[in-house]
Amino acid sequence: MQTYIKTNLTQNIFRLLLALFMFYAGFSHLTFNRVDFQAQVPDWVPMSKDLVVILSGIAEMALAIGLAFWKNQRVRFGWALAIFFVLIFPGNIAQYLDGKDAFGVLDSDGARLRRLFFQPVLIVWALWSSGAWKAWRNSKKTT
Repeated sequence: MQTYIKTNLTQNIFRLLLALFMFYAGFSHLTFNRVDFQAQVPDWVPMSKDLVVILSGIAEMALAIGLAFWKNQRVRFGWALAIFFVLIFPGNIAQYLDGKDAFGVLDSDGARLRRLFFQPVLIVWALWSSGAWKAWRNSKKTT
């Protein structure tokens, strides 16, 4: 599969917005939202909730930097970010099922439920804006 796909201006803008959002989220994991993010770590995870939050924050910042600046590996970073969104989804589900509040806005079952529907949007956003979706489609044409 190709690791670089030429993306258009709209994709580039959305990719950079996603990278900024992810860097900010990662930074907030390590600083001012650390306790709120711990609410998303399911009780069944066999690690310290704080360690999970720290590691996921570092991962988010690394993925953001790669997505924004590593042009020749943009497709891989798009896939990696999409997979990351899939991997953290059980935490969002657990937060909804356990009724745990966070961030001052996830304070009702309705708010936590609506958030679940945003996760697929993030996955598609990562794949589309990085060119990963197109690279995958192109690889299917050549086989």
